Amino acid sequence: MKLVRFGVSLDKDLLEQFDNLLKNNNYENRSEALRDLIRDKLIKNEWADARGEVTGVISLVYDHHKRELVDNLIRIQHDHRSAIIIASQHIHLNHDNCLEVIVVRGQASSVSDLASRLRSSKGVKHGELTMTTTGEKLK
Repeated sequence: MKLVRFGVSLDKDLLEQFDNLLKNNNYENRSEALRDLIRDKLIKNEWADARGEVTGVISLVYDHHKRELVDNLIRIQHDHRSAIIIASQHIHLNHDNCLEVIVVRGQASSVSDLASRLRSSKGVKHGELTMTTTGEKLK
């Protein structure tokens, strides 16, 4: 890997806020933080690229007593063939609530669609999609 140095001009207040962010997030230096910010932006651009493949995690919290909800969530997962479900984990949070964690891979639009269908199911209290890259395009 060949490193390249470059200069950046920033407003003093913005740089102080950035340095505080680095300190609060345990970065050793500005370079590491800038690399993470650049990678994050590149990954988000992959999500928008319909040809780009992403991987992600769909997290759902729901009341397992809700009539037919579990069957509906399973049906949606089985019917959604364009996003590949790699694994899922079911956790009992308490007497009424469960956490379902679903690891997926596929086109960003397909992964988003699957997450949206699951999140909008009646009885789901909270749903979150976290997408990331497959890492193939990152250096």
